[in-house]
Amino acid sequence: MSTGILSAKGWVVIPQELRERYRLKKGDRVHFIDYGGVVAIVPVSKQPLVDSAGMLKGGTSLTQALMRSRREDRDRGK
Repeated sequence: MSTGILSAKGWVVIPQELRERYRLKKGDRVHFIDYGGVVAIVPVSKQPLVDSAGMLKGGTSLTQALMRSRREDRDRGK
C-alpha cells in the first residue's frame, strides 16, 4: 500500500509506481469519487467511446431475458 502526505494547498503526490501502472502523465485529468469514507482517484478516459467499446459484451441480454420472462408469464396466464 502506498502512502502520501497532503500539503497545505491540498496537493498529494501519486506514487511513481501507480503513475506508471495507470500511465498517468503531467496534465492528465482525474476524477475524485467519494464512496462514503473512501476517496478514489479515477483517471479520466481520453477516448471514452473507444475505451468502453465491448464492455457490455457477452452474457445474457437483459432485454432478451425480460422478453422471455414476459412470454413465460403470458403462457401461464398471468
